[in-house]
Amino acid sequence: MAPHARAVGPFPDGVDPDEYDRLRRRVLWKLPTGLYLLGSRAGDRRNLMTCNLVSQLAMEPKLVGVAVERDAVTLGLVRDGGSFALALLDREDRAVVRVFAKPAVEDRSTHTLSGVAYRDAPVTGAPIPEIAAAFLDCRLEREVDLGSHVLCVGEVLAAGFGERGEDAEILRSEDTRMNYGG
Repeated sequence: MAPHARAVGPFPDGVDPDEYDRLRRRVLWKLPTGLYLLGSRAGDRRNLMTCNLVSQLAMEPKLVGVAVERDAVTLGLVRDGGSFALALLDREDRAVVRVFAKPAVEDRSTHTLSGVAYRDAPVTGAPIPEIAAAFLDCRLEREVDLGSHVLCVGEVLAAGFGERGEDAEILRSEDTRMNYGG
């Protein structure tokens, strides 16, 4: 294990914590998850962030949850702006998720974030990449502290499909060499 990483318990009796932690991570990485871009906006500041810890939480009202690292730029923007947009991507666009593994650089003159064109979500104005296969525009309803992450629960205010419509094959973590979590 890397010197900066530490095994996180609990651990069964009689196991090596480091070995068990590596095993548990490999199993958790097998959970099927999507890869998304999370758009956030507060005032004139915008960001897109790659994320994968996303789930629909309720049907009435329509709620989705996105877990965001506690120290991420995006969490501050979601809190300050009171909203977020979730962009689903086509498998063909898998390379773009690597661009947003760090805070985006906005160019207002070209309406791009780190070189990727975006539009404003219809209700909240959070950025949605033009290449999105689908999107959810959400108002932040509540937060749940999860330790390393904060679960941002949003009510879906608007949704739509991109140019490819409902037939787009949505990007999943296993379509890339990226893994996160565990």
